[in-house]
Amino acid sequence: MTYFIHEQVVLSRPPEGPLAAHLASFANFVGEQGYSVFSLRRHVRIAAGFSRWLGQSGIQVDSICSAHAVEYLRDRARYLRPGRGDTAVLQHLITFLRREGVIPQEKVEPTRLTAVEHCVQDYAQYLCEARGLATATIINYVPFVREFLKQQFGEEGATLSRLNASDVVRFVQGQVPRLHLKRAKLMTTALRSFLRYARYRGDVTRDLAAAVPVVANWSMTSIPRAIAAEEVRQLLGSIDRDQPTGRRDYAILLLLARLGLRSGEVAFLELDDIDWNAGQLHVRGKGGQRNEFPLPVEVGEAIVAYLHSGRPRSASRRVFLRTRAPNRGFQGACGVCSLVRHAIERAGIHAPTRGAHQFRHGLATEMLRQGASLGEIGELLGHRHPQTTKIYTKVDLEALRTLALPWPGGAR
Repeated sequence: MTYFIHEQVVLSRPPEGPLAAHLASFANFVGEQGYSVFSLRRHVRIAAGFSRWLGQSGIQVDSICSAHAVEYLRDRARYLRPGRGDTAVLQHLITFLRREGVIPQEKVEPTRLTAVEHCVQDYAQYLCEARGLATATIINYVPFVREFLKQQFGEEGATLSRLNASDVVRFVQGQVPRLHLKRAKLMTTALRSFLRYARYRGDVTRDLAAAVPVVANWSMTSIPRAIAAEEVRQLLGSIDRDQPTGRRDYAILLLLARLGLRSGEVAFLELDDIDWNAGQLHVRGKGGQRNEFPLPVEVGEAIVAYLHSGRPRSASRRVFLRTRAPNRGFQGACGVCSLVRHAIERAGIHAPTRGAHQFRHGLATEMLRQGASLGEIGELLGHRHPQTTKIYTKVDLEALRTLALPWPGGAR
């Protein structure tokens, strides 16, 4: 005899245990997440086995927790070979049951924070609430501050009033040799920020931020690594737009190449950010800055093609979704960078890098060669400081040669 749980899931025996009545709703939940039929059936079979084990173990529904899932899989492994992803399936089930209120939320004992960690968390909260800094910036600053405080106070109380200039200089001198130039500069920026915060709170009375040494740097020492216009055309032409994934990738690559968006800006783009009537795109940039971009016809058509014939059904408001279940947006910029890397490798293009930022450099370089001013380039790229855009003056080598003075001693 067979027992229908879902229109696509049939069990060979009646469901048992405290979760038997919830298997059908769990199957519907999994199906709505975009999982394949094979994966859906696997989810339900494992959930049914877990429910049966709970019943045999005398565990009531209001007592179920994540530890039971671990115990079940350990017991099950004695007679059935574990499958890859079994743990994730049961965690998915536990999450669903908690969301539906079938089982209680697990009480997590609060971790006792050290004095240093308390100080670090207060600083991070200040950056978020008082300064309004982006989450990514806070994540970059905090580890340096934590390391600085640990080195100064260890496990003792973090008495900031004991800090002096020599502590600051000693820390920077010890860190810089082990860091890349950009990381070293980020470290000193984070340290100055924290010391200004400590003075603002009244924990220190002297301007210790001024004691942070300056990391040696030469402005614009490198040429931006930009992908060439011909390579962009080759890459776009290599995308298979007959497939849903190809339609998504093509639209993303166009946003990078035609508008110079950052990978994170593309990843977090939402449906409400597109104003179809005005032909505009509203993008959340660095530091929460809102930028408006004109929506080129080519880009708009690519997005429409994806939305109509490529984007999975989902409650998510993100424009671009993952191709694998659950159907949701990218977790961050890394998803877009990974997409770019794989597309370049498949196309066999020898690009300057495998990252997404090269399209931004490529757009700026091409605009400069077409006669655009640095101000126009900076406005499109959302640069807040003119100095940021000046680096692109180095890429137009032919124009720079016309400005070079002849060598006084003649050609050599």
